[in-house]
Amino acid sequence: MRLIQYFVPGKGLRVGLVRDAAVVDITARRDGLTSTAAWLQAAGGSPARWRRLLGPFLRGKGRTGLTEQGLDVTPSPRRPHLRIPVDPPEVWGAGITYRRSADFRDRDAKTSMYDYVYTSPRPELFFKATAARCVGPNAPVRVRSDSALTAAEPELALVLGPKGVLAGFTVCNDVSAWDLERENALFLPQSKIFADCCALGPAVVTADAVGDPYALGITCRILRGGAVRWAGETNTRDFRRRFEELIEYLVRDNVIPAGTVLATGTGIMVPNEHCLRPGDVVEIAITGLGVLRNPVASARTSRAGRRAPAS
Repeated sequence: MRLIQYFVPGKGLRVGLVRDAAVVDITARRDGLTSTAAWLQAAGGSPARWRRLLGPFLRGKGRTGLTEQGLDVTPSPRRPHLRIPVDPPEVWGAGITYRRSADFRDRDAKTSMYDYVYTSPRPELFFKATAARCVGPNAPVRVRSDSALTAAEPELALVLGPKGVLAGFTVCNDVSAWDLERENALFLPQSKIFADCCALGPAVVTADAVGDPYALGITCRILRGGAVRWAGETNTRDFRRRFEELIEYLVRDNVIPAGTVLATGTGIMVPNEHCLRPGDVVEIAITGLGVLRNPVASARTSRAGRRAPAS
């Protein structure tokens, strides 16, 4: 199943099931099912329970006349558009899960600590964002104000249900200020966590609909002035760890709510000379999940000239 969240003028946030590109409105206010996270909690990651809950919608209830492609437009309060597919109470990241990531980071940081993490039984896990720091399709990600090297990190992300069950997948851009992390590893939280530092979308695809998650192609394009500035690709077959391993470490002594997202690390290392600039557009595509497209903007500032919180 393919789940989206979208906005309709006069109705607000809606939850949609995409069937043959058409959007079925599965928002069920009477049952409290008004978000993707609420559906994940109710279904508990069980395909059989998904089918039971969605029975009326699969039989024709909730048809809208909208399509996912038609909703994939710049957000505006005046027209229907895609929103972030799940408002994650927490976003976590895993690092150094691809060989090229370890090599690239050790070379630039002039250290061997990333290679150590790559071979260690314990994975690197870090807190990345809350829903307020995340954006959805076509909404701007941000360049950190005190960074000269903020980069896109294209990643497959796990969407978790109750008790950490793997419920689905989505596309993630783990925007990161690499120069801060390279200056000192203790600056990692600042390199990762800032306003609009994480993009998710365009949909959550349930785990039973993905096929082999270790054979998914991932591509990234950075466009500048409408032209492709840089492009790269990888495949999850080069992923070193198992998703169950990452989840087990994440939930160890750590209770996470349904709707939590775990980004699994990047195997596409954008060269330093192609770091993000305001006006760029980042496009990330993953087989079966779709294309996540986001423009790049400068850091948010308030009227007083300070960084403003994400909305």
